[in-house]
Parts: sequence; structure tokens; C-alpha cells
Amino acid sequence: MYTQHPASFRDSVDDMFTQAARLMDLAPGLEEKIRVCNSTYVVRFGVRLRGQIHTFTGYRSVHSEHHEPVKGGIRYALNVDQDEVEALAALMTFKCALVDLPFGGAKGGLTIDPRAWDEAELEQITRRFTYELSRRRLISPAQNVPAPDMGTGEREMAWMADAYKRLHPEDINARACVTGKPLQLGGIAGRVEATGRGVQYALREVFRTPSVMAKAGLSGALDGQRIVVQGLGNVGFHAAQFLSTEDGARIIAVAERDGAVMNPDGLNIADLQAHLRTTGGVEGFPGASFDPDGAKALELDCDVLIPAAMEGVIHKGNAGGIRAKLIIEAANGPITAEADSLLRNRGVVIVPDLYANAGGVTVSYFEWVKNLSHISFGRIERRQEEDRHRLLVEELQRLSADQGLGWTLSEGFKQRYLKGADELELVRSGLDDTMRGAFQQMVTVADNDSRVPDLRTAGYMVAIGRIAASYRALGL
Repeated sequence: MYTQHPASFRDSVDDMFTQAARLMDLAPGLEEKIRVCNSTYVVRFGVRLRGQIHTFTGYRSVHSEHHEPVKGGIRYALNVDQDEVEALAALMTFKCALVDLPFGGAKGGLTIDPRAWDEAELEQITRRFTYELSRRRLISPAQNVPAPDMGTGEREMAWMADAYKRLHPEDINARACVTGKPLQLGGIAGRVEATGRGVQYALREVFRTPSVMAKAGLSGALDGQRIVVQGLGNVGFHAAQFLSTEDGARIIAVAERDGAVMNPDGLNIADLQAHLRTTGGVEGFPGASFDPDGAKALELDCDVLIPAAMEGVIHKGNAGGIRAKLIIEAANGPITAEADSLLRNRGVVIVPDLYANAGGVTVSYFEWVKNLSHISFGRIERRQEEDRHRLLVEELQRLSADQGLGWTLSEGFKQRYLKGADELELVRSGLDDTMRGAFQQMVTVADNDSRVPDLRTAGYMVAIGRIAASYRALGL
């Protein structure tokens, strides 16, 4: 069923797709149409820096245009290559389809170490890359919308949006050419935290679903569950912070580049992040033991393992040592296809990446809609909502006084109830609803079809079904 040789990230995505597609009744040729990457553009451009011309290689891959625009991040890393970008673009297609967003899948990147260049140099490189994408319509509010990924963030998206606007001054929707921008430049509240928040909402759904809990051998609520996090970047930090401070989970270990820190009573994630920023690593964090071999943290006895960094960190060589009951893939492709099969056969439940880390693209969708509508969420209806709530509260209080009931509403309740929802609250509500709906659809497929071995296959089946329906509507 899976390839027997050590699988690349692209092999893994293909194998996982194939396992799901073969359980479906697809029209002849449609499986291959959905599988293949439509196009990949490779660009090599020069930028004069430090007294000489430096040549950079960039990629933008479009996997599927069954919906437009296509959506997918831009990553800056030395290991960026065509195979990785195409695999990530395919994953974006299935991710968007699973959470029912009107996007096709894309991905891009530069083969570059962003730490090797100062801010002014990175801005020059980013603006030139944007020019190369724009001239081929590979960045556009209507056709191709990048977002942050590994090695990029709000700053790079601001540069790209500004560069695009300068190239297309007549485009009134220019701000929608990228998402993940700073709030002041058309971004949306909650975008920075979105992927980590989505991981939190995904885990909450797991703990609300008896069939999944039973398969994982878990019980109770999130409160007190032992969690190991691999990678304390944007996604890993926010997921760990929210789960520990809002749900009462214990983050017993965090692995980073220089090693892993552990405390069975739980780590203070905010303090650990501050230590990481100050020292450049997790070694020496007060109140925690340290192991320079961070990979060992993956094999700790825990309830939940959250790989939140790179693809392929759990593979055939270390899958046998994994002791977590449940793995939630906060990163893209952290488990290879071979390891996925081994873990499933041992009863480990995996919440797949195409669902678990969809929070980022979901909130990116909200930002894109906000930019196209040219108005912040909640701006029109917020005060009217507050006035309507105030009328109800005043009427209840009047009735109590008139009829001598003697009860009053607490100030805490009144303050919360009378406050109309702002943009952040609406974004979180929309994200929570999206994650709930997608999880329930996966579980329904997995529970109702005995051929479906796991949530990953179920997720792919939901996604493939939606993409196939789009192609059928187009007459294919």
C-alpha cells in the first residue's frame, strides 16, 4: 500500500492521497487529475548586495485551480526545492478542500537562509522576488495569494503587498494579494496566532469525541493531559501557550534546535519563549532538565505529541520508539507515510496535518475577504448588537423590580453580554466553527466506513470528494 523505500515528503503525500482515492468511486482519469501538480515556476534572479550580485532561486507551485485564487505560503529556507514546494502545494489543495475554503492549493519559497541577511537586504530580495512573481501573475488577489510560512512573517508580507501595489497602482484590491500582513496594513486580528489556535481547537474536538478518545486510549478532559511539543516557533508556541493556560494541559517537554527541556509538572511556556529569545536556545531554562538530543523528546511517555516544526521528523527509524497515545500534526508532513503506517498499526491516533494546522489558512481566508470588502469585521453591526442586548437586560431588570422578584444580573455577566463582538472574537468564532465542522466530517467518514483505517484517510476522502464535485460542476 505504501512505498517500501525511504519516502520523501512528496512520496508521502502521494501515498496518503492514493490510499484515500482508491477507496472512492472516482471517474476514470479523475484521480490522476486531482493528484498532479498543474505547474511550477522556477525563477533565478540577481540582487546587488554587499558589493556584488547574488543570485537566488525561488519557486511558486500551483497544484490545483479547481477554485481560484490559489492559496499557499512562501517559505525562506535553505532546503527549499521543487519537490518540497510541490508536495506542500498539494497538501494546501487538500487542506483548503477539507475545511471548505474556496481556494486551490499553491506554495512557494526561496532557497535562502534568512538569518544570513540583514533586514534591508531581505527587503531587497523579497521585493525582487515579488516582481518576478507578479510579472507572471503568480501573485494576485484574484489568482494567487501567498501567506507567511517558515522563515517569513508579517514583515515579509508587508513588503510583498507594498511591492505588488507599486506594480499595480490601479488595483483597488491590491491589499488582498497576500495574507498574514500587519494589522495596520490590512491584516486581521488573530492571524499570527491562528495556526496554533487551530491546533488547540482541534484537540478540543478530539476530547469531545468519544470514538476518537477510545481509539487513542485517552479519558477525561484536556486538563492535566501530558503534552510534548517539538518546535517552539510561532505555531508550537501558541499551541502550547493556549493549551497550558486555557485548557490546563501540562507541557512536560519542549524540543528545539539545541535540545529539549523537560519538567513532569509542566513548563511555563511564556517564560521558556522569553528564555529562547534571550539565549537562542532552551538550554539552561530554570527548573527544567536538559537533553542536547532533542529528538529524544519525541519518544517520551506522554498523552499527546505535537510535532510543530519540520516535515519528516517521525520516520521509519524512530516510529517504534514513539510512546504518545495521540499525535496532532501542527507542522506540515511531520510523519512520513512509512511511519504513519507503523504508528497506526500500533494503535496511535494521528490527527492529520491537512486538518490540524488549517487554522492559518482559515484565518487567511477571513483576511482576504476583509480586504476585498474593504471593511473590518464587526464594524457595522457591533453597536447595534450592544444596543439590542442592552434593551433585553434593562427589560429583565425592570420586570424584576416591578414584580418584586428580587434578583439582579451580575456585573460580570452584564459586561460580557452587553459587549458586541469585535474582530478578534469573530475571527476566533469562525475558526472554531471551521475546525469543528471539518473534524465532525472526518469522524463521520471514519466511523461509517469500515474500510477507512484512520482520520488521515478520512480527511483526504472528504477533500477529494469536494474537489471531484468541483470538477464535475465544470463538466470534467
